[in-house]
Amino acid sequence: MKLATIENAAGELSVVLVNSESERFWPVSELISGFSGDMNQLVLQWDQLKSDLVPSGEGQSLEGVTLKAPLLPRRNLFCVGKNYHEHAAEFSKSGFDHSAKDGEIAPEFPVVFTKTPDTVIATGDKIPRHADVTDQLDYEAEFAVIIGKGGLGISKADAYAHVFGYTIVNDMTARDLQKNHRQWFLGKSLDGFAPMGPWISTPDEVNVADASIQCWVNGELRQNSNIGQLIFDIPHLIETISAGIELKPGDVIVTGTPVGVGIGFTPPRFLQSGDVVRIEIVGIGALENEVAE
Repeated sequence: MKLATIENAAGELSVVLVNSESERFWPVSELISGFSGDMNQLVLQWDQLKSDLVPSGEGQSLEGVTLKAPLLPRRNLFCVGKNYHEHAAEFSKSGFDHSAKDGEIAPEFPVVFTKTPDTVIATGDKIPRHADVTDQLDYEAEFAVIIGKGGLGISKADAYAHVFGYTIVNDMTARDLQKNHRQWFLGKSLDGFAPMGPWISTPDEVNVADASIQCWVNGELRQNSNIGQLIFDIPHLIETISAGIELKPGDVIVTGTPVGVGIGFTPPRFLQSGDVVRIEIVGIGALENEVAE
């Protein structure tokens, strides 16, 4: 099942069930009488409502509506750095990483940082250039986990029972800010720096042990890997974060990027205005954004 947030021609937002192959949708409010909430509300009521989410009739065409970010987080996104071996190596060699111990490549424990909710934009939205702040704009294709059932001290064995679904996030980064400030919050949290979407796939749609993740810049394949190659997998991340921070329904965990980001090239290949970044993950779909002027 795929779930999206759309905006119609009148500017009204609604949560919908999507068939990505036929490009048709069904408003949740029409399938479930009385539902008028956003995606966060659907996450909260999922156990009570999911059995009634059955498409009825031909549905409506996605043409003429705008896909919005599927979910607007109510607090910071939990993000993970250096979570693929080859990317950890390219980052270590790039000269931009001040977080590693001497000689370290792959981290011993998950490297967790955050991005603010204001970083989230939708597929098709322009990524702000922020030219007055940075001239080293980089992309990071990432697989994201949406928490359904919250909890504190969640074990690895129980972790998947707390997952609502999966989506795609482009963890945009101002590399100069990341390097100069010796931590990642500023470089990662400029407004519009987390394109998300196009929708949320429920867990049955995605094989997390063997789903490809790919990223193109202006049609050139830059990143080509597999979710199964995460250093710290989804249960490990959920257990680590929830050990002392209560996860809540609608929380987003962004799991890290594979090798092939801009700083991995010699010289680095930073994004410029007009560049188009497209990310695809099997079982979810494609997230595509252009860098604004």
